[in-house]
Amino acid sequence: MGTLRFLTAGESHGKCLTAIVEGLPAGVRIDLSEMNQDMVRRQQGYGRGGRMKIEADCVEILSGVRFGETTGAPVTLCIKNKDWENWTERMSVEGGPAGELVTAARPGHADLTGIKKYARKDIRDILERASARETAGRVAAGALAKQFLKVCGMTVVSQVINIGGVHIAAAETARGQIGRTLSELNCYDAAAEEKMRVKIRSAKAEGDTLGGIFEVFAQGIPAGLGSYIQWDRRLDARLAGALMSIQAIKGVEIGEGFGYAALPGSLAHDEMFYDAEHRVYRKTNHAGGIEGGMSNGEEIVLRAVMKPIPTLMKPLHSVDIQSHEAVLACKERSDVCAVSAASVVGEAMTAFVLAEAVIEKFGGDAMTDLLAGMKSYKERVYGE
Repeated sequence: MGTLRFLTAGESHGKCLTAIVEGLPAGVRIDLSEMNQDMVRRQQGYGRGGRMKIEADCVEILSGVRFGETTGAPVTLCIKNKDWENWTERMSVEGGPAGELVTAARPGHADLTGIKKYARKDIRDILERASARETAGRVAAGALAKQFLKVCGMTVVSQVINIGGVHIAAAETARGQIGRTLSELNCYDAAAEEKMRVKIRSAKAEGDTLGGIFEVFAQGIPAGLGSYIQWDRRLDARLAGALMSIQAIKGVEIGEGFGYAALPGSLAHDEMFYDAEHRVYRKTNHAGGIEGGMSNGEEIVLRAVMKPIPTLMKPLHSVDIQSHEAVLACKERSDVCAVSAASVVGEAMTAFVLAEAVIEKFGGDAMTDLLAGMKSYKERVYGE
C-alpha cells in the first residue's frame, strides 16, 4: 500500500521554509508556475498585513523532480524568507542571544502554553514556529498534490463564504464563478465581498481583527476512498483533522454539518435513484460526498471557521512571563483578516489528504500503474 506524507520545517523569520513530500508516484508532470500561483494566492487578500508586502513567495524544487517529472524520490521544496535579512542576528543558529526577549504572551496564541511545554524563556522561540507563516510550506506541498489529482481527473477549489458575520447570498451561485472572475478575498458574491471589505476596514481602524468561514470542495472524486473498517481510515475524520490542523481553525463541518440539527431524518439523507442507464444518482448532497467514512462519488464539501487572529494592534490584557506583572500582549506584525489565505491552505490540506487516499486505494510506484488500477476500478464500479 502506497503512503503519501509530508513534513514542513522552518521559522517565520528564519532563512527559509521547507517541505519534504514523500510517496508521489513517478511520472507526475509538475508545472512550477502553477504551483507558484497558489503561493501568490496564499499571500493575497484584503486585510493582509505588512509582511505580505515584504515576501514574494516562490517555490524552489531541490530534489525529486527531473525534467519536469517526479522520479518517485522525495520532493524537497524550499521557500526563502526575504525578511531573513533583517533577522539574521535575532534568529541566528549560532552565537549568543540577540534582540529583546518577548515576554508578554498573547491570549489565543501558542505563546504561554508553548514556553511552559518547551521550557523556554523567550516567547519568540514559540511564536516563530507556531506562526501561520508555516502554511507556505503546506501550500507548496498541497500544490504538488493538486497537480497529481489533476492527472487523475480530480479538482479541489475553495471560496470564502463569511467574514465578520457577512455571509454570501447563495453558495451554489457563487461557486459557479470560481476560476472565472478574480476576487481578492476569494469570495465570488460581489455584493457580499464589498460588505466584507467595509467590515475589514472598520476592524483595522479599531485595531481589531476578523475571522470567518471558507468552503472547500472536491470534484471528480470516485466512490470508495477511505474506509469504515477503522477509525483512522475514515475519510471524513482525516479531512476534518487536516483542516483543524491549520492555525486559527476552530471548527469543521462536512456537507450539511451543524445544519443537520434542524433537519428530520426524512430530509437529512440523500435519496438514491436510477437513471436511464441504471446508474445511481442523487438530487441532494447533504452528506457532502462522504458516507460511512468513504467518498460516495458526489462532490465533497467541507467548511471551516477561522477565529480572529490573536495579534491585535490594540492588545488584550495578559501577563509578563518574566516579571509576573499584568501587561498588554505583545504586538507582532500581523493581518487584520486572513480568511482568504486560510481558504488556500484549506485547499492544500484537502488536496493532500485526497491524494493520499487515492494512492492508498490504487497504489503503484509509477503513474502508469496507478492510472491503470483506477481505470480498472471505475470499470467495475461504474461500468466505464
